Amino acid sequence: MERAWLFSLVPLAVGTVFLGFGAYGLRRAKVLSRVAVTARARIVRHEIRRGEEGGRFHHPVAAWTTRDGTACAYASRFGRGTVRAGFGVGAYVTVRYDPQAPHRFVIEGWDSTAVDRLFLVLGLVLTVGTAAVVLGRLLTL
Repeated sequence: MERAWLFSLVPLAVGTVFLGFGAYGLRRAKVLSRVAVTARARIVRHEIRRGEEGGRFHHPVAAWTTRDGTACAYASRFGRGTVRAGFGVGAYVTVRYDPQAPHRFVIEGWDSTAVDRLFLVLGLVLTVGTAAVVLGRLLTL
């Protein structure tokens, strides 16, 4: 096999990472759909994180009290470039959280599985496509 074919491992590796990220997010959402309980929360602040290109992403921090009386305040794993109406500081929202691990939560209306599904599909396309090309190349040597 020529050295140029080693570069085909790059999309394979990227595809595998995307596939893993998407599968993790969808599995997390599935677990939450089974065990989650709801609570009324308040957005207490936004963590602003900078992207690689300098973009700003707002991650709302929701604060709530669990059923056993534990106070929680966690930032959403999803950030957006702008804060949508109803998710500003002081807004009341509904969160679904895992009672055994409250840091696993979603903010209703903010968090979505669309990003996880996109990564899963892109990962499948890159991984399966690259594997098929490499396998085809190996069989024709």
